[in-house]
Amino acid sequence: MTDAVLPAGAADQAAVTAVVRNAGSSFYWAMRFLPRAQREAMYAVYAYCRLVDDIADEPGPLADKIAGLARWRAEIEALYQGRPHDPIARALASPIARYGLRKDDFLAVIDGLEMDAAGTMVAPSWPELERYCACVAGAVGLISVRIFGTGEAEGRALAKALGEAVQLTNVLRDVAEDAADGRLYLPREVLARHGLPLGPAAAVVSDPRVAAACIDVAAVARRRFAEAAALLAAIPRSAGRPARIMMEVYRRLLGRLERRGFARLDERVRLGRLEKLWIAVRHSWL
Repeated sequence: MTDAVLPAGAADQAAVTAVVRNAGSSFYWAMRFLPRAQREAMYAVYAYCRLVDDIADEPGPLADKIAGLARWRAEIEALYQGRPHDPIARALASPIARYGLRKDDFLAVIDGLEMDAAGTMVAPSWPELERYCACVAGAVGLISVRIFGTGEAEGRALAKALGEAVQLTNVLRDVAEDAADGRLYLPREVLARHGLPLGPAAAVVSDPRVAAACIDVAAVARRRFAEAAALLAAIPRSAGRPARIMMEVYRRLLGRLERRGFARLDERVRLGRLEKLWIAVRHSWL
């Protein structure tokens, strides 16, 4: 990072806050009780992730999505050269300088979203799904643990375990919605185990055998949450507090999905705002 990077101004921070609040995400409550510098850093990271995710996820021609993500690649390069242009990129300048955040982790998020935008995420192999999780969730975890002050080795292990657990939970929550968009993140090895032939996402998801495949993926997510919990128990509580909040939110969501069952994939499951707030307060002070 060069010395020429300028700190975020009030307008840049306001742009970040608007993105975070409008998203209505669990992330807001997980980070709300951090010290100010860490909170603003994490909000800027989230705002970046939200903006690039929207590029990949919104309807439109593939060429437009690839071009939009390429513009953000260029923006990240400009940011690390001390010449950010976008308000969200400018808001990242100070956290990058303060916490030594790595360019490769920001670019890895774009790598994962390019997998989404290209439409190739239809019954990926387990290694492909793991790589996707590492890009869209694990990379954010690697950025986050530097901000939280977690040790390097412990932080990398935690980012991998919790990132995969969270992303697999998202996969299970959004199976029906993703299938409507032609996407299917359930790994092909699991589908094959239950006799599900590869084909269009909607056809696979409408097969009753998909419930058993979801149960298998949920079991992997459970194991990753257990790994993350063990890692969190071994690091200082203050450094692990935000990750603990995120883990609790998503572990509850996974439990709710399991109780609903996977035969009714179009029945949306979510945690309410007050429940997320209670989790954040509980794990911030206890």
